[in-house]
Amino acid sequence: MSDLPPPPPPQSPYQPSPQLSPSDEKLWATLVHIGGIFFGFIPALIGYLVLKDRGPFVRAHTATALNFQITMTIAMIVGTILIFVLIGIVIVIAVAVIVVVFSIIAAVKANQGQPYTYPLSIKFVS
Repeated sequence: MSDLPPPPPPQSPYQPSPQLSPSDEKLWATLVHIGGIFFGFIPALIGYLVLKDRGPFVRAHTATALNFQITMTIAMIVGTILIFVLIGIVIVIAVAVIVVVFSIIAAVKANQGQPYTYPLSIKFVS
């Protein structure tokens, strides 16, 4: 028998993502909310998929933003279809204003480190 120690176990190829600092969590949550104003649900979806395991604060805000943006995308599609009936113009304008106002409110709350739940939002992602 030899005096060599046994070989170390093989390392897993999966390395868990490091947790974000609280200030980084606030920054990313803020950016996801603001990104929704310009790009719809895409920033919230990317943020949720990439950052959901990096901290509970950023996970909650990205999930909330994703739910809101998906809900507003559905409302915008309905409004666009209803433009032919003329009520769609009102719906599209209302949805655009709601997205801007509530996204700014959510971004401010995220930057302050506070939780926020959008009104008028259907819960698709938890």
